[in-house]
Amino acid sequence: MKLRGYEDARSGWTDDTQQLDATFAALADPTRRAILARLASGDATVTELAKPFRMSQPAISKHLKVLERAGLVSRRREAQRRPCRLEARPLRTAVDWLEDYRRFWGESYRRLDTLLDELRSVEGPT
Repeated sequence: MKLRGYEDARSGWTDDTQQLDATFAALADPTRRAILARLASGDATVTELAKPFRMSQPAISKHLKVLERAGLVSRRREAQRRPCRLEARPLRTAVDWLEDYRRFWGESYRRLDTLLDELRSVEGPT
């Protein structure tokens, strides 16, 4: 089974590898994960995003810049407002990458189950 990322590490970084790095780095912080969870329910301004946190709007803006660089958030201008929007495509890339490993572990467990069944049949009933 070929796992994504292995070939990239041997031959040089690709855009996908850099995207995954940025996505996982952005997701590593609990505040940024909470911001994404909030944006999953709809667009919000920095002021709206800052309300549940004990931090300043500039601190929230710094988190948003990390999320924007990772492609997870976009901003647009609506008159005086600049609402933020969740951009889920990088999350799909991360899920696809993780899915490869889920399949790998699933196959490993199936092989282990087969081996255990064979050993039990050799031992006979207990």
